[in-house]
Amino acid sequence: MEAYKRWVRQNKDYIHSLESLANGLTWLFPERFSESDIGPEAVTTILGIITAVNEHIIDTAPTRNNTRSTEKYSFPYSLCLSALKDLEMLVEVVSQHYYGDDKKWNFLAITEGTKVLVRLSLFGKSGYKMLLHGGEAYNDATLSNRFASQHQTILKPDGHHGSDYMRNNHGPNPWNLEGRALSALSSFAEKARTVSDPMWLRRVHYRQATLEHTVSRVERPTLSSILSKRGLHGTLFLICEILFISRPLIYVLFIRKYGVRSWTPWSFLLAIDCIANGILSLVTTSIDGGNEQKFHLSAPEKDEVKRRKLLFVLYLMRYPFFSKYTRQRLENTEKILEPLPIIGFLAAKIVELIVGSQTRYTYMSGS
Repeated sequence: MEAYKRWVRQNKDYIHSLESLANGLTWLFPERFSESDIGPEAVTTILGIITAVNEHIIDTAPTRNNTRSTEKYSFPYSLCLSALKDLEMLVEVVSQHYYGDDKKWNFLAITEGTKVLVRLSLFGKSGYKMLLHGGEAYNDATLSNRFASQHQTILKPDGHHGSDYMRNNHGPNPWNLEGRALSALSSFAEKARTVSDPMWLRRVHYRQATLEHTVSRVERPTLSSILSKRGLHGTLFLICEILFISRPLIYVLFIRKYGVRSWTPWSFLLAIDCIANGILSLVTTSIDGGNEQKFHLSAPEKDEVKRRKLLFVLYLMRYPFFSKYTRQRLENTEKILEPLPIIGFLAAKIVELIVGSQTRYTYMSGS
């Protein structure tokens, strides 16, 4: 195992490119989104788990000044959550194939419930900090803020600011698109899968948090300290995070009861998202127009707020809104672009993949 870890860390760029290529090819499987596409989904799940394991190995690599692993917690929460998200795809397909469309929601509810428990545990272990990317990225506001203040003043030899240097050297590799489509399909794949799981951004945030290996220990906030020191704002923040963590499970339970084509689950989930984002905006807004804030957001947390707002786009892709409005617009666009030689073919393929992926709860859950 140690030999494999060393090989992964020494060849991480090559591995990233190979993983992106393999994941993109899975979108071109002829039986993708068919009645029984267990095989393609199994391959996709295995590739996803292997990718998550490799990312975990790279992220927990010892630094030059610290020979010990940089794993934040004794339990690998980020790896566990990434594996659960990939495994959920296969759970949905297998349960639908063997138990039908109605009973598959029982298995999805169990999977979402497991993710909720893991995230709640991580939420407590982290000192009740905002979860980044559903807990798949570490949130260390102290180190992130220190990193942000440092890299703004670092200069390259040619005189450019350090922020450009970091972006060019630690930003997303152009080969490391986290979507599962190739070239013309990459835009769709990013929206279909990476809105809720941009792994390159997770690596950037993790490396920000581990840039300095010696940091003075700060006392981890407890539930009672948050409620006593921050009062109503602390209570509202906790409610906001718990709502966001539990929303996928609530959505599945409502679909299980009312059906996927009912407006009740769609409307209730939309209400939860609006309430949670509204509360978060309230507790992080400056007091009386000044600079004081009850909850100061670090740079990764501000990115997380933007990501949560982007998740509202998924409401256009969920039943019953999709079948009533979105699908008709997509088909009209396909007809308009159909006469164009290459663009028409790509548009038809993209629409095919969008319609196919929309039938899977996992791709549109945003969980």
